[in-house]
Amino acid sequence: MERHQMSDEQLVTMFAEGNDSAIEVLIQRHKRRIYSHILLLVKDKNLAEDFFQDTFIKAIKSIRAGKYQDEGHFVSWIQRIAHNLVIDYFRKQKNYKEYSNDNGEYDLFNNAKFCEEPAEDDIMRKQTSAQIREYVKLLPEEQRQLVVMRVFLDMSFKEIADSTGVSINTALGRMRYAIINIRKMMKENKQFA
Repeated sequence: MERHQMSDEQLVTMFAEGNDSAIEVLIQRHKRRIYSHILLLVKDKNLAEDFFQDTFIKAIKSIRAGKYQDEGHFVSWIQRIAHNLVIDYFRKQKNYKEYSNDNGEYDLFNNAKFCEEPAEDDIMRKQTSAQIREYVKLLPEEQRQLVVMRVFLDMSFKEIADSTGVSINTALGRMRYAIINIRKMMKENKQFA
């Protein structure tokens, strides 16, 4: 059977057994879909290309290490890798914002991390943030994914709908239920009136 007619699973197995050309077929087969997904999230072609390469490098390492377990769902698995890489990138970016000075130069010490806030505010913010993150982890997968995309990645509901393949109304509804569920958990733990 010619490689282009083989299933994703057959190609993954061939690659795991040492046939390097099998991964090339998988990359070509899913390139447009994965790259489009990444580009929709990052909105920068150069950055999207970097993430695309990083995604397949990570996938190659995982397959070679015998960690690929999603039989029959290769494209979902690879898309999840890409999505997680983008989320991790944006999380890091939010934590390392630098500001330019009057000359347009970036100053390492002119960073949001070095700004002081009252100790009480800092403690309350960290406790509240940690508690909410714990509640978000308890949400159903679809709601959790939407909250991460909306709150941590600052994506619009249109971008979320396009990225997840659902309608805007469905995305809005999931966010509404996520908020309701978080409030319910807070009430149960007496953290919210």
